[in-house]
Amino acid sequence: MVLGYDARQSTQDIDALFLPPPEARVVRAWATIIARENGWPDDWLNDAAKVYLTGFSDGPVLFEAPGIEVRQPAIEQLLAMKLSAWRDDVDIADASRLLEAMGASRDRAEVWQRLVPYLVPGRELKAQYAFEDLWESLYGNA
Repeated sequence: MVLGYDARQSTQDIDALFLPPPEARVVRAWATIIARENGWPDDWLNDAAKVYLTGFSDGPVLFEAPGIEVRQPAIEQLLAMKLSAWRDDVDIADASRLLEAMGASRDRAEVWQRLVPYLVPGRELKAQYAFEDLWESLYGNA
């Protein structure tokens, strides 16, 4: 959200999914070295967000260098993740920004259907209530 949508000035950590998974050990080792060199907390690179990641989307590349490609999930997937989590004011503010970025001119049902493939199993109803609440706060009952 910070890099892709300039949603706020900073973040406590960077959410990441390491592909292929066997390489996660290597990435964590490098993250530990980087943390020590910069005086950052060891958990600055956080792969815990993967519990909110259902499937893969083709989002934009945010950074590319030899041996690394940093992608952002598609906006539909990011919004589905935020709605599925719906934990605090940060999730709500992020979801609001994402829904606005998708466009107010869209049909409510069409937007919802674009999110459905990315909803976290078992959290679909929570996400739907969050979506309805957010939509109404942004666009009214229309």
